[in-house]
Amino acid sequence: MITTYTKQRIAVLGSTGSIGCNTLDVIARHPQRFEVFALTASTQVDLMLQQCAKFKPAYAVMADETSGRLLAEKIKSHNLLTRVSWGPKAIEEMAAHDQVHTVMAAIVGAAGLAPCLAAAHAGKRLLLANKEALVVGGPVFLAAVRAGGATLLPIDSEHSAIFQSLPQEPATWAQRVQKIILTASGGPFRIREPASLREVTPQQACAHPNWVMGRKISVDSATMMNKALEVIEAHYLFGMAPAQLEVVIHPQSIVHSMVQYTDTSVVAQLGTPDMRVPIAYGLAWPERMLSGATALDFCQLPAMTFEAIEANDHPQRFPGLKLAWQTLQATPGTTAVLNAANEVAVQAFIDERIRFDQIHHINVDTLAAVAVSAPSSLADLLALDSLARQSANQRVQHVEK
Repeated sequence: MITTYTKQRIAVLGSTGSIGCNTLDVIARHPQRFEVFALTASTQVDLMLQQCAKFKPAYAVMADETSGRLLAEKIKSHNLLTRVSWGPKAIEEMAAHDQVHTVMAAIVGAAGLAPCLAAAHAGKRLLLANKEALVVGGPVFLAAVRAGGATLLPIDSEHSAIFQSLPQEPATWAQRVQKIILTASGGPFRIREPASLREVTPQQACAHPNWVMGRKISVDSATMMNKALEVIEAHYLFGMAPAQLEVVIHPQSIVHSMVQYTDTSVVAQLGTPDMRVPIAYGLAWPERMLSGATALDFCQLPAMTFEAIEANDHPQRFPGLKLAWQTLQATPGTTAVLNAANEVAVQAFIDERIRFDQIHHINVDTLAAVAVSAPSSLADLLALDSLARQSANQRVQHVEK
C-alpha cells in the first residue's frame, strides 16, 4: 500500500551541530514526508552552505552578522535562492514562522531558550533536543507550551525512551507510574581514580565511549552534569516528583531509560546508541519510520550491566549529579543558575583556564552566591541567567589551577 503524506515543513535550529546533522540525515531519507523550510546555525558557514545546497531551504540564519554576511556572499556565488539573515531575533522568527509546522530545537545551551519559547507560543510541533529550555525555563516554558497549544516531544535519547515507555494517556501517569529510571553510560571516567581527575584534559573529557557529541555535552557527560540536567528535564516533562527520578549507570548504552510501574513491572526502550532513532520517532510521532540506525542483534550484544552511581569505594566521582535534586527542591529558577554556572565552568575548562575537577566547585559556589526569586517571564529568566554567569565568571577568574 502506498501512503500519501502531507509534507511537514521543518525548521532545524542548530543545523550544523550533531543533532542538527542527524536530523537532516533522517529527513533526507523521507523526502515525501518532509521539507526543510529553515536552517539556523552559529558560525559554521561552510557546512551551512553545504546544507543549503542539498536541502534548498527558504531561509538560513546565522547567529552573528559576520557569519551571516559571509554566508550570504557564498549563497549568491553558488546561485542558491535561500534567503540569509542573522542574529537572535531572526532565529526566533524562524522558530515561530507561520509556514513552519515542526521545529527541531537543537541549539546548545541557554541560547536556545528564546527560540524554544517563540515556537511554543506559536503552537508548533516542538522537538526538544535543547534540554536547557526546560532546565532554565521550567514553569515559564511549560506555561508557553500550554498557552500556545504546542506539541512538545522529547528528543534526548533518555527522555524519548521514557516517553515511549509511558502510558499513552498522561492523565494516568500519576496513578500508574512508581518511578522513572534514567540510564547513564558513566562517560570516559567511570572507573578512573577520582583523585586523578584533576589531571584530565579537554581532549580526554570529550572522548565519549559510546556517543558522538559536541564538546560541551561531552564534558557534561564526563562530569555527569548532563544526567543532572536530564533529571531536571524529566521532572518538568513528565510531572514526576524529584523522589520518583532515579539514575543508574549502564555502560553499554543499549537500554536508554526505563519506567517502573506501581505493580513493579518495568518497561524499557532499547536500541543502538544512535540519535537518529529518537529523532525519527519525534519526526514521525505517533507513527514510526526508518531512521537509518543499525538494528540490535540480540545474539551479538555484549552482556548488559547496571551499576550504582556512587560506588562505596569512590562516593565522589560524580558529585555534580546530586545538584539536580537539590536545585529542584529549592526556589524555582535555581535550576537556571545551575545551568548558567555549568556552561561558564565547562567553557573555562575547555579553554584550559580551570581544571576538570574545579567545574563542580564553580557550580556549587555560584549556587550559594546567587539569590533567586521565582522568574515569571523570559526577561526574568535572562536576567537570572546573566547574574549567574557574572558570578560564575568571577569565580573562574579567582581559581588557582
